[in-house]
Amino acid sequence: MIIQKNLGRKLWLDGRTGHATYLMLALQFVNFFLITYTYLIEGNEIFENVFFNIWVFSIIFIISYIPISILIGRWHQYTQLHVEATIKIEKNPIMARMIRTLLDVKTGKATNEEIEEFRKFVEEIESRDIKEF
Repeated sequence: MIIQKNLGRKLWLDGRTGHATYLMLALQFVNFFLITYTYLIEGNEIFENVFFNIWVFSIIFIISYIPISILIGRWHQYTQLHVEATIKIEKNPIMARMIRTLLDVKTGKATNEEIEEFRKFVEEIESRDIKEF
């Protein structure tokens, strides 16, 4: 078995991603649902007549919550995502170096050593197996 480079960091990233994206989403959804039901429905005569048990509330909640979250997600994709991607690219020193090297090659300012170093760097990235990550 080959020990992967930075295995601990990769596992840490996978753990954070799984936690933040999936586990906490589910827990927050259940938490929000239960708190909303407890404080909004229980003990409130107006809402108790409409949502006479937790199952009716859960069905209405899910039917309304899912489309609203999809609409907000779609809005985010079309209005905010390009801003986030631009900021990440502007703060990425590797991307800046790659673009600078490309510009230097195009304008004739890059040395043969810089071009070869850049070529090896890109070939190393291309040669990686996706399973490595």
